[in-house]
Amino acid sequence: MQDAYALHEADTVLQKTPFSFDVSVWEFFWPLMQGARLVVAQPGDHREPGKLVELIRRHGVSTIHFVPSMLQAFVAHEGIEACKSLKRIVCSGEALPAEAQARVFERLPGAGLYNLYGPTEAAIDVTHWRCRADGRNHVAIGRAIAGTKTYVLDDGLNLTAQGLPGELYLGGIGLARGYLDKSALTSERFVADPFSDAGERLYRTGDLVRWREDGELEYLGRIDHQVKIRGFRIELGEIEARLLAQPGVREAVVVAQQAAGGARLVAYVSAAASQAIDAAQLKQQLSRALPEHMVPGVIVVLQALPLNANGKVDRKALPQPETPGAATRVAPTRDIERSICAIWTQVLGLDDVGIHDNFFDIGGHSLLLVQVQSQIKSQLGFSVPLVDLFRHPTVAAQAHCLSPAYTEETAMQPARDGARRQREAMLRRKKAAEGMHR
Repeated sequence: MQDAYALHEADTVLQKTPFSFDVSVWEFFWPLMQGARLVVAQPGDHREPGKLVELIRRHGVSTIHFVPSMLQAFVAHEGIEACKSLKRIVCSGEALPAEAQARVFERLPGAGLYNLYGPTEAAIDVTHWRCRADGRNHVAIGRAIAGTKTYVLDDGLNLTAQGLPGELYLGGIGLARGYLDKSALTSERFVADPFSDAGERLYRTGDLVRWREDGELEYLGRIDHQVKIRGFRIELGEIEARLLAQPGVREAVVVAQQAAGGARLVAYVSAAASQAIDAAQLKQQLSRALPEHMVPGVIVVLQALPLNANGKVDRKALPQPETPGAATRVAPTRDIERSICAIWTQVLGLDDVGIHDNFFDIGGHSLLLVQVQSQIKSQLGFSVPLVDLFRHPTVAAQAHCLSPAYTEETAMQPARDGARRQREAMLRRKKAAEGMHR
């Protein structure tokens, strides 16, 4: 990192990555090794662009790291042009969209943007690329860093020609020794280096890449069913195993589907004979066994999973999940509810939203909620803490937070007022009738 990006004593690095994420290693130690300044963010600040802007301005931060999904939320936030001290924006953890790259160039022209790639098994990062506006639809992951070897191989471990896709294999001093207490998995993923006589090994990444004509690597996607969502590497098979362990579940498959806010997990399940599955209850059970980023945003219950001619699950035949609650959706009645509904539909890429829909049940996640927070500030003029939006995940509840005069009771008031007027009219007629009788 130092050879490539030359950190100086006048630089300030913002440490905001949770320390369980390997990127935090260079955030902590790189500035301390070079005599630069280290600013440590409060836990949770990495989720709030507004707080990051404040930290960058207050401390003159010059170097910062983002996973691409969080970078997208940051560059969508108003006021980031004030972060004039930024010189280096380092991205890693998942594929960097060309659109996010363009937004950085547009709003932070004084900052360099660097796209780094690397699995944990190869010690943080193994390739690097300085982003530039080259008109391509994909952002390169670049070339190998010092002490690292990169090979693009076909199924027979032969080198692929330029432009042809193949699996990326890694070698060099950064490789792990293997997986603790998992010898079979170690043998599968760490293989003998066919290009070395010194008994060295290569790591099979499972990533599909190709060499560009300029000699840079381009990431194309995953070969297996391992995916990265919001910077987290997820084994879909692990989630499927948890689903199959739940009572009443006969079949289960999990896929990553593209939505407006990026990839999301969708689970498809079928029930055992004479059993019924409640999708909401099943999701709660998973939440107790898996971290939040591994819990599918949507669970679809089918009578049976579609199979292909080989008897395997036909993933291409899986139906698109329906938006939860569409049949019983309650439309907004107040201006503030309509405004929040409009923000939600924009952020989530949906056609319609009801005031009692749960943000996280209709495709939302924490980074999209950051965008909602930003849009509420820019469009409605309300500065609402992100934690309040988490606690109130419906339009009705958020409207209540933003407008103290609004409550669920007042939302029902027109109907109650009508009923009250009817009762008063009946009493008047009854009294008039009694008077005439007298």
